[in-house]
Amino acid sequence: MNTTPATTEVLRTDHRRTVTATWDTRRLDSTDLLPGGAGGLHHHHCGTGPYDPAVLEAPAPDRSRRIVNELHRLESSQADLLLDHLGPLPADARAVDAGSGLGGTAFMAHQRWGCSVDGVTISEYQADFANRQAAERGVADRVRFHFRTMLDTGFATGSRQALWTNESTMYVDLDEAFTEFARVLAPGGRYVCITGCSDDVTGGRSRAVSRIDSHYTCNIHPRSAYFTALAAHGLVPITVTDLTARTIPYWELRLRSSLATGIEPAFLTAYGEGSFHYLLIVADRI
Repeated sequence: MNTTPATTEVLRTDHRRTVTATWDTRRLDSTDLLPGGAGGLHHHHCGTGPYDPAVLEAPAPDRSRRIVNELHRLESSQADLLLDHLGPLPADARAVDAGSGLGGTAFMAHQRWGCSVDGVTISEYQADFANRQAAERGVADRVRFHFRTMLDTGFATGSRQALWTNESTMYVDLDEAFTEFARVLAPGGRYVCITGCSDDVTGGRSRAVSRIDSHYTCNIHPRSAYFTALAAHGLVPITVTDLTARTIPYWELRLRSSLATGIEPAFLTAYGEGSFHYLLIVADRI
């Protein structure tokens, strides 16, 4: 049975329609979208960890491909870091990827634990692409993607043991999102968030942060807003890790890649001046 809400309901605001139009145009033939790396995975987030400097010394004909592969490896490393803090999960666990993009992290979660994963995205193209990937991988009965908003997932109350957002909370109101996440998670369920957020003191006046906001048509939240909203909705932080230093090498390498879009200097400036932070937050549902 098709339970996907009507397009008019999912895309009922101007902001959602604008964001969806942006992601629907970033198809696999787009110059700014990383091709699938090892395992054919596709991500819509940045990476963590040091890169291999040897890729910059490769012969010219092969250098571009090796840099792209290294960027993808760093992206998968970031997803692995998120999953390290999400689990371990039993094979009968049910998880949600809120803002699932093309499905990379959801497939990695299922591959790691065998759990079922439901991804939600307001890009119909992304949901269709990821579902085709699930069918090709033979996991369509366990990994599914839905054309929905994370603010109204349609999942039963208390029905999920784990939920994550990977660079997607800057597109939604945090109170609305965390209300829904707390509703869907069973008591004791785990929420993991990786996100960019602005510094409470300097972020609001940073041109670099404003440039990032404009480039991605998002609304970057102050760091403190996350903890205020989590506390208001029964999501108790148990681990907070600043990943800023770990993500800077990714942006330095992307700046030197064929996939550079022009936004890379804004990230490097914002991180360097301290107006922007890259956080991992782990919270449990009480």
